[in-house]
Amino acid sequence: MPKGLLFASFDFSPTQADEFHDWYDLEHIPERLRVPGFLNAERWIGVENPKIAVATYDLENLAVLHSAPYRAIGYDNASVWTKRVTAIAKRLLRFTGEQVKPGDAVAPSGAAALLAVSMNVDPAAEHEFNEWYNSEHLPQLGAVPGVLSARRYSSSEADRERTYLALYHLTGPEVTRSEAWKKAADTPWTQRMRPHFRDLLRFDCRRYVRK
Repeated sequence: MPKGLLFASFDFSPTQADEFHDWYDLEHIPERLRVPGFLNAERWIGVENPKIAVATYDLENLAVLHSAPYRAIGYDNASVWTKRVTAIAKRLLRFTGEQVKPGDAVAPSGAAALLAVSMNVDPAAEHEFNEWYNSEHLPQLGAVPGVLSARRYSSSEADRERTYLALYHLTGPEVTRSEAWKKAADTPWTQRMRPHFRDLLRFDCRRYVRK
């Protein structure tokens, strides 16, 4: 069974930064790591905008999010603190999905940066889009020096905001500005696919370090 992913991102500029980080670090993440099937939790901060927060959770499988232990702390059973903070912070994207490629990988150790790209696709081009992503785009970006892992996910949730998401763990934010990355990311096939992207969201992040 493929690994699952929970991805959450916020613009927390309307909140008090100290409270936002305390909530995430002291309650929200520890609460989730106690749920069987949550394999890890990582936090990230926007490179250009440090008020953008991203959290990524590798899951044993997507069914973890429908388990009784998760339901006991999530959805309508979220804590008072969670409800207060998330009512103030602006949610940018919540994505849940299964790992399409490679299928069973988890986050590597030692990453200092993360690139997350999420989108929908013109249905008429979806078959070619997946072929392009799986056979060219992800492998080529994954081979760029400084890329520690490249994974992509697909969501089948009925209320999903985006269908596809890709995660790239990097040695540093500068990797995506390298000539090798630019060459890998701008092939003729890529250029042909870009007009079919819809609702594109990109998060360039560095690892969050608690102060």
